[in-house]
Amino acid sequence: MDPTTPTFNLKAVVQETGVKPDTLRAWERRYGLPEPDRSSGGHRLYSQRDIDTLHWLLARQGEGMSISRAVELWRQLEGENQDPLQSAEYGVADQANGMPLVDGEEVTAFRQKWIEACLGFNERAAEQVLAQGFAIFPTEVVCLEVLQRGIREIGEGWYAGTVSVQQEHFASALVIRKLESLLSATPPPVRPGRILVAGSAEEEHVIGQLLFQLLVRRKGWETVYLGASVPMQRLEESLDVVQPNLVVLTAQQLYTAATLQFMAANLAHRDVPVAYAGRIFSLLPDVRSRISGHYLGDTLQQAVERVEKLMHAPRALPEVAPIPPASQAALAHFQHKASAIQAQVMTLMDRGDIQSSHLEVAGLNLTRAIQAALQLGDLGLLGSEILWIQGLLHNFEIPPAFLGQYISGYSEAAHDVLGELGQPILDWLQQVVAEIATADV
Repeated sequence: MDPTTPTFNLKAVVQETGVKPDTLRAWERRYGLPEPDRSSGGHRLYSQRDIDTLHWLLARQGEGMSISRAVELWRQLEGENQDPLQSAEYGVADQANGMPLVDGEEVTAFRQKWIEACLGFNERAAEQVLAQGFAIFPTEVVCLEVLQRGIREIGEGWYAGTVSVQQEHFASALVIRKLESLLSATPPPVRPGRILVAGSAEEEHVIGQLLFQLLVRRKGWETVYLGASVPMQRLEESLDVVQPNLVVLTAQQLYTAATLQFMAANLAHRDVPVAYAGRIFSLLPDVRSRISGHYLGDTLQQAVERVEKLMHAPRALPEVAPIPPASQAALAHFQHKASAIQAQVMTLMDRGDIQSSHLEVAGLNLTRAIQAALQLGDLGLLGSEILWIQGLLHNFEIPPAFLGQYISGYSEAAHDVLGELGQPILDWLQQVVAEIATADV
């Protein structure tokens, strides 16, 4: 869409920029910026460039300029045959795109108070902290700097062994409930188009999806949320009803990135525009080359900005790197033999020193991780999974030997069951066994 085409009414611009209607009219009257068109009924119609102009002016105000000085600078740059929006020195910064970023001691203090309340299972205190935060800071700041960063710090505490799983679940439940209430209070959409949001199959993490939706809705877009762990069939059934302009899929873990890859490929074959996001794609950038969709970036701010660009000007999907034939063959063979490997592992390691429940959990996670890496075409992706597990075992004071014993047993069973077709898997297992043995020396 041409960025100079008059498209947005006054309400949409207020929602997009946060500038009050009276202020918009005053700036137009006094300074000639922005320069909206008029509908046949005499109502103001703004273009995307008008909105970008307002963001530019707000950015200059944030730098300490008066509005009159900011307009003067705009006119000066135009007089020098420069587009102010493209100026290397004065281009619109990310924080001006309707996404205020606030940091400092005050917001950090709010976050720490909220974390302390959650860890103490004090729901009332946690709600009071948020109520005070929303009264002082913009909604986006509380959501990103208190809720998102706060729950991340609590998750890091769980990984380090200083936060219990019950404390983490309690805090997550509070965040989900708060975000759902904020979503229900968002005003009706004022911008054309519809965005469908879903977690990939088996992806249970929802906080990132809810935060993304909230930020996008506050920008005036309509979203339809299918929830977490959406199977491909359910997604396909929804397409004809929803008729989205863009489908956004999320995944946080390696094995759910593989299911997202499958879903994105199916949508691409149906010419449905796809975008995706999630922690795993930031942690393992190589995975992005296997996904038939637009990567939305490493942060929520980037995701919202890139979704807006895709909604304004859809782009062709990026080229996808092919999966090596050896990985495809090994995947098919492994899927057929995985249960036999797990049964043999249970037999090999039935020595009484490792609980059978631990073996079952380990088998499930290792099996789906190997399948995901093969589906994505690179067993090297599993390196981060092994490191994460090693750190978790250490932090929870589980004997490090457990991992080495299990991988050795799994490798022995895989050699017996897989044969030549599973050589890529066998080579990887042998390498991991050697690395763990070296680390234990």
